[in-house]
Amino acid sequence: MRYSPLFFILVFLLCSCSKEKGQLVYVEANQQQGFNFPYFVFLPNEMPADKEHYLIVEPNNSGFASDKFEEHLEKARRLASNSYYLGNYIAQQLQHPLLVPVFPRSKTDWQIYTHALDRDVMNQHDNELERLDLQLLAMIDDAKKRLNSMGFITNDKILMTGFSASGTFANRFSLLHPEEILALAAGGLNGLLMLPTDSLLGKPLSYPLGTHDFESRFEKTFNNQAFQSLPQFLFMGELDDNDAIPFSDGYDTDERDLIYLLLGEEMQPQRWNRCREIYRNHRINATVKTYPQIGHQHPQVVKEEVLEFFRSAIRKAEVRE
Repeated sequence: MRYSPLFFILVFLLCSCSKEKGQLVYVEANQQQGFNFPYFVFLPNEMPADKEHYLIVEPNNSGFASDKFEEHLEKARRLASNSYYLGNYIAQQLQHPLLVPVFPRSKTDWQIYTHALDRDVMNQHDNELERLDLQLLAMIDDAKKRLNSMGFITNDKILMTGFSASGTFANRFSLLHPEEILALAAGGLNGLLMLPTDSLLGKPLSYPLGTHDFESRFEKTFNNQAFQSLPQFLFMGELDDNDAIPFSDGYDTDERDLIYLLLGEEMQPQRWNRCREIYRNHRINATVKTYPQIGHQHPQVVKEEVLEFFRSAIRKAEVRE
């Protein structure tokens, strides 16, 4: 990966500045440790060292495609350090660390929608984009080791959140690695969830629609029991009209046809309610919610409910222990 001079200036500024409400740490890519891209860790001020912490993970979502890596770096920095975003807000309120990866989203290879963990990116082999999900797990492992070396105790499991494309990334990641997550909150999901089934109405559902090709693609079986028990808070705004399904960067024609046939062309309430019904029928431990009078956004009322959801999940985990 080649970086422009602006990239190195930006990295210097990022590493040398301190945040009013926390410290932002930049970690360079480390192929030997299993991740080809850098990541940020946000440490809230006065994060106590005498309690166990859950690493919060929010995948980056630039909101645009660009071949300039520093633009994705800057957007990930804002995501990691600004309480407007769900991950940073939750980190500051819970006093837990936050990890944000810096995955690129190419304008040249526009069909590879890395920030949504789509089928095209999961088809990549023998290049730096191969298995972004495993790269994120490697970042998580690396971040925990760094936190432990700083004197912080970290739980084996993470809290995961995301919105819009990163919400879709989080939803798909949760089916790939449910055993890694204590609780998941994701929103702005285009009325579509990856389904914990290999077929619907006799039609096979391959990644990222379902689990038909799960074992052959990922060389492991789908952990249905872990996914069923994973606490999830999945939400959309009633006025959200941000539908990614019609666009070719996120979905191929065969995927789009299946979605429209099996779940509905209308994003909501039709498709969203159908996904809600399927999750309920498969006994997934998920709250699937629609907020009235809210569009493609996560205002304070949403943040507060997500915060309480995570607090409840942590309390229940502490009782089990």
